[in-house]
Amino acid sequence: MKRKIVPGTLSTKDLHQYIIGSIAPRPIAFVSTMGENGVHNLAPYSFFNAFSSNPPILVFSSNRKATDNTTKDTLHNVRVSGECVVNVVPYSIVRQMSLASVEYPADISEFDETGLTREPSETVKCPRVMESPVNLECTVKDIITLGEHGGAGHLIICEVNLIAISESVLIGDRIDPNKLDLVGRLGKQYYVRASGAALIEIPQSVSQIPLGFLGLPEKVRTSKVLTGNELATLASLYQLPDADAIAETKARYPEAGQEDEKELHWFAARLIHEGKPQDALSLLM
Repeated sequence: MKRKIVPGTLSTKDLHQYIIGSIAPRPIAFVSTMGENGVHNLAPYSFFNAFSSNPPILVFSSNRKATDNTTKDTLHNVRVSGECVVNVVPYSIVRQMSLASVEYPADISEFDETGLTREPSETVKCPRVMESPVNLECTVKDIITLGEHGGAGHLIICEVNLIAISESVLIGDRIDPNKLDLVGRLGKQYYVRASGAALIEIPQSVSQIPLGFLGLPEKVRTSKVLTGNELATLASLYQLPDADAIAETKARYPEAGQEDEKELHWFAARLIHEGKPQDALSLLM
């Protein structure tokens, strides 16, 4: 049974919690801007993502407060200046990022309150966060207002002018997620660390057509033991094993329990998790 949540039938605050608890983890845009008074503002936004590579476009949303319908300094600053820097948030600055979410007065700089360091940008006037390993200097292309009531967002569409990446998080010309050690936002006060054991690697070609579920033998795809993820791993293979491969695999795994179907499927599941899906499929056939 599933609980049905119908927007408009509950408070904005409660609806917001259902949304941010469901759409998670979300990347965090740690956005630096500069007001017309020269004050450097810094605020985190998790309604954020990248939406295009050519041109390179980022979008984050600065929402109206549900309690009093006010808007944030960031929104005012990008409207006035037309620019910002999106800084990524590694675990090493997660508490400082959280501290920057406090509603300081407009004449107070979150850089000072959080102890983070201003780093000069090259294409915009507002500074980068030196402690952030990736900084994306942006020109604001458009601001789309989604509503006039508390909780309504403003989509701030940014084109990236320059990306500054610390050499410490690079391996060749690619970013190492373990070195980057990003933090993502969930519901309530929960965050997730995207490194170490939390990372999973799922190789999958998008151009070569795999077996798919329907390409698996019926006795395999109707297994009472294998999970959907385990079956999908088998379905990601590109061809069924031939008779010679099946015989050779069975000879290598005499302990596989060929006489007990359930034991055989449990053994196959173990092989799948050991990164041997071809052997698992051969045994199951």
